[in-house]
Amino acid sequence: MKMVLQKITFSRIIFQRGLHGANKKLDSLIRVNHAGELGADRIYAGQMAVLGNSSVGPKIKEMWEQEKVHRHTFEQLITQNRVRPSLLFPLWHCAGYVLGAGTALMGPKAAMACTVAVETVIVEHYNDQLRDLMNDPESDKELLETIKKFRDEEQEHHDCGIDHGAEQAPFYDALTKVIKTGCKVAIEVAKRV
Repeated sequence: MKMVLQKITFSRIIFQRGLHGANKKLDSLIRVNHAGELGADRIYAGQMAVLGNSSVGPKIKEMWEQEKVHRHTFEQLITQNRVRPSLLFPLWHCAGYVLGAGTALMGPKAAMACTVAVETVIVEHYNDQLRDLMNDPESDKELLETIKKFRDEEQEHHDCGIDHGAEQAPFYDALTKVIKTGCKVAIEVAKRV
């Protein structure tokens, strides 16, 4: 019997549905959360670049530090579960930074409006995932607890944005509506791509 060796390349692996293909639902959950936490990390990086020395700088830095932990956790889960990261990784990286810096350039209240909009969508997203995980008796309990913790921290970020004048940002309703729509689209795309 002749054995045929296939050349394994990064592109060959990356275009498979996950690296192991064992659990598409888990792959999608980890992939989308990783992409989202990467985007959040970059949003706060952009905000810090503009507002780091302002009165809201310490609060933005505090929230950013939590997002770094969230991102690192999902990077570990990507590796542990052999999940293919989002193919749009560079887009999430750039778009997050541009969104953070762009809203920060509009002022601290607009930056906080961005935080409120993003965190509103993320809290809803995490709540949807938690409902699915709680309805599955075979779900990973550690993952469930991680998502609960992160959801609670994202809610704190939302509340912090409100406390720091987000609703007084110019064009608050329009700004948050556009950001929320963008986040929802990004979530749906990151689940698959």
